[in-house]
Amino acid sequence: MAKMTAAQAAVWVMEKEGVTQAFGIPGAAINPLYSALRKQGTISHILARHVEGASHMAEGYTRATAGNIGVCIGTSGPAGTDMITGLYSAQADSIPILCITGQAPRARLHKEDFQAVDIEAISKPVTKWAVTVREPALVPRVFQQAFHVMRSGRPGPVLIDLPFDVQMGEIEFDIDTYSPLPVYKPAATRAQIEKALTMLNDAEKPLIVAGGGIINADASDLLVQFAEITGIPVIPTLMGWGSIPDSHTLMAGMCGLQTSHRYGNATMLASDFVIGIGNRWANRHTGSVEVYTKGRKFVHVDIEPTQIGRVFSPDFGIVSDAKAALELFVQVATEWAEKGKLKDRGEWASACRYRKGTLLRKTNYDSVPMKPQRVYQCMTRAFGEDVCYISTIGLSQIAGAQFLHVYKPRHWINCGQAGPLGWTIPAALGVRAADPTRKIVALSGDYDFQFMIEELAVGAQFKLPYIHMVVNNSYLGLIRQAQRGFEMDYCVQLGFDNINTEQDEPVRTYGVDHLKVVEGLGCKAIRVHRQEELAPAIQQAEAWMKEFQVPVVIEVILERVTNIAMGTEIDNITEFEDLAASRADAPTAVAAMLD
Repeated sequence: MAKMTAAQAAVWVMEKEGVTQAFGIPGAAINPLYSALRKQGTISHILARHVEGASHMAEGYTRATAGNIGVCIGTSGPAGTDMITGLYSAQADSIPILCITGQAPRARLHKEDFQAVDIEAISKPVTKWAVTVREPALVPRVFQQAFHVMRSGRPGPVLIDLPFDVQMGEIEFDIDTYSPLPVYKPAATRAQIEKALTMLNDAEKPLIVAGGGIINADASDLLVQFAEITGIPVIPTLMGWGSIPDSHTLMAGMCGLQTSHRYGNATMLASDFVIGIGNRWANRHTGSVEVYTKGRKFVHVDIEPTQIGRVFSPDFGIVSDAKAALELFVQVATEWAEKGKLKDRGEWASACRYRKGTLLRKTNYDSVPMKPQRVYQCMTRAFGEDVCYISTIGLSQIAGAQFLHVYKPRHWINCGQAGPLGWTIPAALGVRAADPTRKIVALSGDYDFQFMIEELAVGAQFKLPYIHMVVNNSYLGLIRQAQRGFEMDYCVQLGFDNINTEQDEPVRTYGVDHLKVVEGLGCKAIRVHRQEELAPAIQQAEAWMKEFQVPVVIEVILERVTNIAMGTEIDNITEFEDLAASRADAPTAVAAMLD
């Protein structure tokens, strides 16, 4: 067998497991691994400006394409703690990423060594597995196990902590005979599927709730087949958005307290039966369990056994990978359809389509400064159906989910549960690294944009172009809106009189001059004040991306205060702005665009 350092064996294993891209920041304690990466030359590396940014780049890379596993690398101590937020985000949304940290030599562990911290203990609550490897000979098998753990069952992140002397240790390892471990995924039985379909057949107004597990399992086509065979409308969750195209006649809208459609909530409330597949019944989707479950029965299909019954007890639970379950759902439903055993759902589906065409919010405003609703109307017209949106949290994301459209899986890339501000820029760079040809549009409010703005320099350095839409109201808008219940507007204003901005500039009191910052980081930027300026700005951005191969930021100046529809229950949503009285009020609503 060949002799090599443990670090070299780790790189070999990553290569055999399909890794071709890594993100990170080198340092003294992880330099042996970087030396092995350089020597091997098979795994490209993108240098982040912040180690948390590297972890979010890895997330974006994984989320972009089925089968990808993003890798983020950092030195000891602060690098590991910086990546905790990325691990939390990945764990929360079932995203496999591999985090590798350098560590002090074994003899110095727990001895107050410089930048030595027990990252294994710190990261355990936000990973599927965290381990400090204490013997060089264990390194290749720990890496092999890491990929097995990340891919098996509910996907999730792993952290491997490598002491410096463990990386440098010489071992014998036969890479030629290496093979990845078989991945374990539970699968539904035919009896379980038949019972679920029997329950569905007994219902009058059934729905499918499609969660992010369907996208993780690369099973969106099967979901659409199942919906079409049975005639059952689909409510995607925020993480499942794109699993069925918005334009599909059986896409019934999203349900929830914030990222929802009026017609989606109304359809959920009108239903009497729900099959949830690959979803977690997150509270911003359900609101209170009492309102969400009242008057309807539930089947819950999930890959994680302990997820079933965690939020509420379904009438029937199935532990299964979403793809395995949907394959059987399609097979059995097809057999039943051929025998005439499936109930006709035409009237129910027609009622759902009617709601989709009538229960709309107004977007067609002409005011200046712009309302966000009009911004998203313009974006929908300009970007078309192939666009891939990337966003994290805030009023920008909530309004985006209410007014934008998604037509393909993995074309709405969003950290759903953790929602860390600053996620959007590095995640977009990770998506671009995974797919050089995709039309990528990131969406941020001004505060999310400022959190990790330094990562734009990564896009400039490594030629990772994409468009970043920044809707700027110079406010922590979502928090300001939440503070209304406390009768305050406190510590959420981002505006100040910028001494470096011309006195007569409309944005002088908005504070940070994003255009100057963006240009200082090596990228391009445009500022837009009126809706008629937005389409030309997008055209200019696309031309600059082609010419310079760097991110281009389009900053849209919004009115300072806008309240976006949301509420405490799915039957108690406050509509702060006008509702659409006609199709002309919402010309880019799906129903209006299909007419």
